[in-house]
Amino acid sequence: MNAIRLHAFGPAENLTYETVPSPVPAPGQVRIAVAAAGVHLLDTALREGERGPAPALPELPTVPGREVAGTVDALGPGTDPAWLGRTVVVHLGFAPGGYAEYAVADAGRLHPVPPGLDPAEAVAMIGTGRTTLGILQFADLGPGSVALVPAAAGGIGTLLVQYAVNAGATVIALAGGPAKTARAAANGAHLALDYTDPAWPEAVRARYPAGATVLFDSVGGETARAALALLAPGARHLVFGWSGGPLDLTDAERADLTARGITTRGVLGPAMLQQVGAPDPLRVLETRALAEAAAGRLRPALTRYPLTEAAAAHHALETRATTGKVVLEPRPARPA
Repeated sequence: MNAIRLHAFGPAENLTYETVPSPVPAPGQVRIAVAAAGVHLLDTALREGERGPAPALPELPTVPGREVAGTVDALGPGTDPAWLGRTVVVHLGFAPGGYAEYAVADAGRLHPVPPGLDPAEAVAMIGTGRTTLGILQFADLGPGSVALVPAAAGGIGTLLVQYAVNAGATVIALAGGPAKTARAAANGAHLALDYTDPAWPEAVRARYPAGATVLFDSVGGETARAALALLAPGARHLVFGWSGGPLDLTDAERADLTARGITTRGVLGPAMLQQVGAPDPLRVLETRALAEAAAGRLRPALTRYPLTEAAAAHHALETRATTGKVVLEPRPARPA
């Protein structure tokens, strides 16, 4: 089969398109003919040799990728034969192997792809969608809420805007450049602003002088600092990323947040999983995310690349040149 392999940690150009042996499913596993593989920011960190939240760096050479959708074409010993031929989606966890024409996965982690979703949409929901639903557990959105969403044209940001609008909240979306702000507005944002324009905070104050009630912060840095000044008393600051750099607040700024009753909370990792309150919280969130997409309430934005252009996909993701979830598509898969 064809796959993307990484032989040395480093830049995106280290991802190479090669012919490698097709994987063989072990007991309790299936093999999937991959139609779509998700690309995540964590993939770019692992490629560089930065572990991030992963328990360890992968052994080299490796086939990256942790989210796949496609058709089950082979079964390992003891695997339920009902899976054969079904279109499925699965998050591989921290196991690599997704950037390929074929991937193996534990049958217990599979989800059937709901009717009406294509494989790329399913891949977006199994990873980005589940994270979004996990973040939203802390938001308590409804009529009267005013949500401030930086990176509103990204994978998570797109879904946050849609969910908040559906919940009856007012949405202030920030995105980089006119094309991305237009996408945020098309998703229903009541005010969509270009965060590269230094005047964006004044535009928010003019339109919503009472302030926002929740800040979905995936960017940190100066954008988050400006956004915090726009929050209403008692607002929630939900942190799940820092793509724009660390948020280094002064003592005076921290004191101001305390005086206004602003609560800051990191919502990834154990906090998110404990909030679900189920034996398998990730699977609960995955199931919810797929159901939201199948019902048409959440519609993931996608940037698609052929598998051969994995390096270009990584570079575009790292330079914020993508919109929504980045997905690789093998076309066509070679026979096993």
